[in-house]
Amino acid sequence: MSARVARSEELETCLAIRLEVFVDEQQVPLEEEVDGLDESCTHFLVEQGGEALGTARLRITAAGEARAERVAVVRRARGLGLGVALMKALERTARELGHSQLVLHGQVPVIPFYERLGFAAEGPVFMDCDIPHRTMRKAI
Repeated sequence: MSARVARSEELETCLAIRLEVFVDEQQVPLEEEVDGLDESCTHFLVEQGGEALGTARLRITAAGEARAERVAVVRRARGLGLGVALMKALERTARELGHSQLVLHGQVPVIPFYERLGFAAEGPVFMDCDIPHRTMRKAI
C-alpha cells in the first residue's frame, strides 16, 4: 500500500472515490461535495494492489491554515491502514510546506481514528451536510 500526492490527471480518480463515499454512501449533496476548491488543493491517493482505494486533500486556507479535508476510504478497504497512510502523507506534505499544525473537521463517529493519530478535538459538535463534526487539531 502506498499513499502519495496525486498527479493532476488523477483528480478524477480522487473525485470518484469521494463521490462513492460521501455522495453515494453518506448522502452528501453533490453540490456540497464538489465545492469548487479542488483546483487549489493538493490531493492524495492511497492504493493497494494497483487499485486506488482512498483519497484526501490538503487545503491551505486564506488565513494560512493547513486543513486536511475530504478524507475518504472506500467501504471495502476500511480497517486496512489506508486512512493512516493517507494522513501521514498529508501531514508530511503540510510540514514540507512549512506548517506546524494541521486542522480538520472530523465526523464524530471517526473522531477516535483521528485521536489515535494525535489529533485533539476542540469546541462543540457542529453539523455539516447533516453529519455531526468536531474541529480537530494536531501539531505536526
